[in-house]
Amino acid sequence: MTKKQTNQKEAKRLSKMIKASLIKTSSIHLIVTIIALLFSLPFLWMLLASLKTNAEISLTTWIPAKLQWDNYAEVFRVLPYAKFYINSIFVACWVTFLQVFTSALAAFSFARLKWPGRDKVFLMYLGTMMLPALVMMIPNYQIMIKFGLVDTMPGLIIPGAFSAFGTFLLRQFMLSIPASLDEAAEIDGATKWQLFWDVILPLCRPGLITLTIFTFLGSYRNLFWPLVMMKTVDKYTLPIGLLFFDSTRGNTTHLMMAAVTMSVIPMILVFVCLQKYLVKGIQLGAVKG
Repeated sequence: MTKKQTNQKEAKRLSKMIKASLIKTSSIHLIVTIIALLFSLPFLWMLLASLKTNAEISLTTWIPAKLQWDNYAEVFRVLPYAKFYINSIFVACWVTFLQVFTSALAAFSFARLKWPGRDKVFLMYLGTMMLPALVMMIPNYQIMIKFGLVDTMPGLIIPGAFSAFGTFLLRQFMLSIPASLDEAAEIDGATKWQLFWDVILPLCRPGLITLTIFTFLGSYRNLFWPLVMMKTVDKYTLPIGLLFFDSTRGNTTHLMMAAVTMSVIPMILVFVCLQKYLVKGIQLGAVKG
């Protein structure tokens, strides 16, 4: 076999491999696209239903005969929706800030500092993750009553300011950072706070952003704790405010869909803006953990 024939045979083999790879990649993309479209159908139905009349909701047709943009304005007329929106954003931002900050401090203590009983305390703290949130609601509510924080914003925020999951997540990131950085910082005269703030936190940015996303989304859509704590309508958050559209007040499904559509906008924006950091943070956490 001549060199030319060998090259031709090798070229054909590479061509077949490239075609097979393209077919495989295209098939995977097609399957993922179909799955994504299937998952997006409920959101699409909600969006279209928010632009229908109430009579059209029960029809099998998806596309409304006429787009009812007035549904969104009607939501603001029938209830203080803007106030609920502001309350939800306010509570979610404060819970996110406090939980990320306290989790970072706790993770730094468990990962970088040495003190008697550290690992045992961490295991006990981690054990609180086994307790369902509903079980913790009663003692938390009793504490809020004792301190007079029922029906107040601090009463909503303070119980969510600490997280065993957040501490565990950030601790895994901090354990992956070489201890030689601590020694170098101490030689340069850095204090423990400077080590935490100037060295460790910047290196944990993917974990911090991942925890920020999880915490914000969880706090923003939380229903049970605000439902238990809040008594005044002006202090309601969005999940409680949406209960206004239940069946006892008449059939207002079109308005409920409009209200829900507007309520998911902050979650979509947070996810879209920080998606690459979320994926990176989860990947690094999986490898480093």
